[in-house]
Parts: sequence; structure tokens; C-alpha cells
Amino acid sequence: MKERVIAVVTAGLTTPSSSRLLADQLAAAVRDELSGRGIESRIELIEARDHAHELTNNLLTGFPSAELEKVLATVAGADALIVVSPTFSASYSGLFKMFFDVLDDQALAGKPVLLAATGGTERHSLVLEFALRPLFAYLKAIPVPTAVYAASTDWGPNAQTLRPRITQAASELVAALQHETPTHADPYDNPTPFEDLLNS
Repeated sequence: MKERVIAVVTAGLTTPSSSRLLADQLAAAVRDELSGRGIESRIELIEARDHAHELTNNLLTGFPSAELEKVLATVAGADALIVVSPTFSASYSGLFKMFFDVLDDQALAGKPVLLAATGGTERHSLVLEFALRPLFAYLKAIPVPTAVYAASTDWGPNAQTLRPRITQAASELVAALQHETPTHADPYDNPTPFEDLLNS
């Protein structure tokens, strides 16, 4: 079976960033899920902040640099995608949007995508459904059912609370890659941050 290539795009602005930390955990979970099925994989990590100036120039001129063109080709050629954005003003960051603005609008057609975001509070978790999911639907990608949001309280001593969501999302991404029907976790066993708010 051929090697699966997973492109990971993270738009954190600092080093280190919580977006990169979440991206690393999601990528590891997907790699482990594929490995458990006997499928080799390669993770291609892309930090949007490393290409911020090139992205701006691309928007201004209409042409990517050779380096940015290579990065965009990596995303277009990947078998699946993991995307992570910090939450700014109740939406994805400008840098995150800029990256996908310069990508060919057919590059993600039919490609499975795992959506994720980070933010300071659980109240921003709706960014996944009201900002990221519509964007990738417009790009004709196939977002998996479970998206992962990590608030500040999900790190440190509470880091394990993220694990069930990460595992479920990774399982769904691999199922989509293999054209399987994903097994859904019972939402009442592992409520999302939004469901936590409703029940509080």
C-alpha cells in the first residue's frame, strides 16, 4: 500500500504556539492510526508564519515565489490535510485565511480535512463550525465530522481532556482516507466545548 502524505498547516504567530502544539498532537494521532493499520505515512508540516511575507507578495503580485509555490504544491498533492488556526475576533486568523486565499481554488477538492483551532476560552469554540467548516466546504474539501478546539484550559494539568477528541478526529480522517464510514463516538461520553457550555 502506498505511503500516505498528510499536510499539516498551522497559523500560530509565536514560537512556540498552542496552534503548533495542537497540530503536532493531531499529526501524531493520525500517524499512529495509520501505523496501526499497517499504512506508512509522511507528515509535511507547514508553518504559515514562515511564509507570511511571501503570502503578502503573492496577493499583491498574483504570483507565488518559487519557495511558496513548492509549499502550495505540497498541500495540493497531499492525501489529507490537518489545519489549525488561532482564533482572532471570533474567526480564523488573517494569516490562516491568506494562506488558503492564494491556494488554487480546486486544490482541495475531494480532499479529507481535519479542522482544528485554538483560543483563550471555550466560548470561541464555535469558530470551528461558523468559520472553518464553511471555508473548507467552499474549497470543496471534505471536513471530517469531529473538529478539535483547544482552549487555554486544555493545556497543562488538563491536557488529557483533549485526548478523546484528538483520537476521534484522527480516526475519522483515516477512515475518510480509506473511504470507510467513520465510527462516531457518543457525544454524551465526550462533550465538545460547545456542549460543555450548553450544559453548564
